[in-house]
Amino acid sequence: MSLDVLFRPQSVAVIGASRTPGKVGHDILANLIRDGFAGVIVPVNPSVDNLLGLPCYPSLAAWGQKIDLTVIVVPRDMAYRAMEESIQAGTKAVIVITAGFRESGADGLVLEQKMVELCRRHNVRMLGPNCLGLINTEVSLNASFAGAMPKSGGISIFSQSGALCTAMLDLAASRHLGLAKLISIGNKADISEVDLLLYLAHDDQTKVIVGYLEDIATGDSFIKAAEEAASRKPVIILKSGTTAAGLKAAASHTGVLAGVDTAYGAAFKQSGVVRADTFDALFDYATALAMQPLPKGNRVLIITNAGGPGTMAADAVEKAGMEVAELERNTATALRAELPQAASVGNPIDVLGDAGPERYVAAIEAAQTDPAVDAILVILTPQAMTRPAETAIAIAKALDGSKPVVASFMGGRDVMPGRQELAAAGLPDYESPERAVSALKGMVEYAAWKQRPPRLVTRFRVNRRRVERIISRRQRTGMLQLGEVKGKDILGAYGFRVMEGALAGSAEEAVEIAERIGYPVAMKIVSPNIVHKSDLGGVMLNVASGEAVSDSYELMMLKIGKRVPEALIEGVYVEQMAKKGLEIIIGMTRDPQFGPMLMFGLGGIFVEVMKDVTFHLAPITEIEAIQMLKATKSYGMLEGKRGQKGVDIAAIASGLQRISQLTTDFPQILELDINPFIVGESGTEPVVADARMTLAPWPAEAVVKE
Repeated sequence: MSLDVLFRPQSVAVIGASRTPGKVGHDILANLIRDGFAGVIVPVNPSVDNLLGLPCYPSLAAWGQKIDLTVIVVPRDMAYRAMEESIQAGTKAVIVITAGFRESGADGLVLEQKMVELCRRHNVRMLGPNCLGLINTEVSLNASFAGAMPKSGGISIFSQSGALCTAMLDLAASRHLGLAKLISIGNKADISEVDLLLYLAHDDQTKVIVGYLEDIATGDSFIKAAEEAASRKPVIILKSGTTAAGLKAAASHTGVLAGVDTAYGAAFKQSGVVRADTFDALFDYATALAMQPLPKGNRVLIITNAGGPGTMAADAVEKAGMEVAELERNTATALRAELPQAASVGNPIDVLGDAGPERYVAAIEAAQTDPAVDAILVILTPQAMTRPAETAIAIAKALDGSKPVVASFMGGRDVMPGRQELAAAGLPDYESPERAVSALKGMVEYAAWKQRPPRLVTRFRVNRRRVERIISRRQRTGMLQLGEVKGKDILGAYGFRVMEGALAGSAEEAVEIAERIGYPVAMKIVSPNIVHKSDLGGVMLNVASGEAVSDSYELMMLKIGKRVPEALIEGVYVEQMAKKGLEIIIGMTRDPQFGPMLMFGLGGIFVEVMKDVTFHLAPITEIEAIQMLKATKSYGMLEGKRGQKGVDIAAIASGLQRISQLTTDFPQILELDINPFIVGESGTEPVVADARMTLAPWPAEAVVKE
């Protein structure tokens, strides 16, 4: 059902309207009247005949006509009856301001669920409960107990916190930002961020969507809705709290390294959401994206009247992964003729401390016409001869709208007139160069996402039935930890290369296997109770003779017996030694909201100490897999630097895609590690040297489709 009746009602009833200023029921009614809602307003209160100049009714039945939107402000125990009364009056949308539902305990949760069921039976949409209400400036609707109606504009805000709604209203006013809609979603019992993303995506008044969330209950639906919205307009979200994934005991490297908030970051990145890490950043990004065009690339030109701030900005640009633009020679030559001899026409362009408006204009006009510049940052510091207000006006007039321009007028009282002129002209201004650069980074990342190629997920030919048999058998027996033997069996069925090998139950059998597959061999203890085999003496490499195999078997059993006497030993796995190569880790941990989350990192110190890893949600494309590799600090080692040979990057990307397909096909797999995955030069086939998996208990929550 469309949310139009919620945002554009012809009539609004307030059940629980009050005569007492300061009470919520009074303030909502007063806001509706004061801010100019043109539809019918119906106060409901059995104790009052007239409220704020309007006739007041004891019930909606006494009103006797259809109501589009009802705002419920009565105590919790009366809310269900008020909902029934609203539905009987033909209401199709309800805002439940009242608190004391799921946030207060089990009884409140039960009542909240009853209200949701009632709404769904009658095709009614509910906002809240436990919310502030909503504002739609387009129709002068202030059905909230927030302050005065903000000025109309293109930013729409939704928030899980009512208190942050009022803070956002205040901040928007201070930055001269106009709003389209403000929605407090409260407990999200019915209408959630998913509904609002889809609605605002198609709302012509909304140009930028801003949200504050504490949790996301339906990961798949959120990603689809966010991607649809972001494909049409910028979506900026501040997410607080952590995921459930970070609270469970992780058995794999991937699970441990995923952290508590990684899945949200991966989901936002995949769906095109610009993620704000702080409340200030939320509005920094919103201001830039609402006021300026998107950049075509990541090359930033800095214009400043002081060397220090220019250097700070250049550092911030590089740290943010963007480029300090280099002016074309013709541009630099032309600009040199416009500026004093002592000025710098490099980047930053230093127009000197005594610069007036004309020097800033000359630099901006040059930058706007230079194809080597994608975005412009203008810095002004207050000096004795600086004219901030005049400079701001001149800068605004010089802009042609071809490239994004952000400003940082640094200081306090002296630059305030200039900052006010910038705000009036719709030019984003930030207190520091670093915040301005951060806003540009958000714009660059969103622009890059908008320009991404179509997502094409490869489907490999695999042996699903073999994997299904292995998983079903292990789940039925309760053996949910799959070690190297079964893990490699599953990976082999999905196209991974595993070295020939077999499980030995005695020293003699180990020698027999080694003789058959050829020397040298690797020998590894197999036990569901032992995760880190090498730490306990459970791994022997490059064993080159039958005698050495026999001795290694006996020694391994002796060490493990002493160090882990309670461990169940299934035997020793004997396999061919893989050729040397670069050791990496690829894996997956299943997030409860967003599903399979893939991980990549180099082995050894890079993963153990530096935590140099990246994550991406499945399913993954080849391009996204390669982007994962490039996102690590150690990517240069894959390419080959300083005389070192590179490795087959496409083969690693293929491995990530195969894990993506495996874990998407089999939701029963909770965690997976291939560690190490040995990768050689281009054209060679990577080898799974070790692997382990964790399965969900039987019966699996998800059924594998044939």
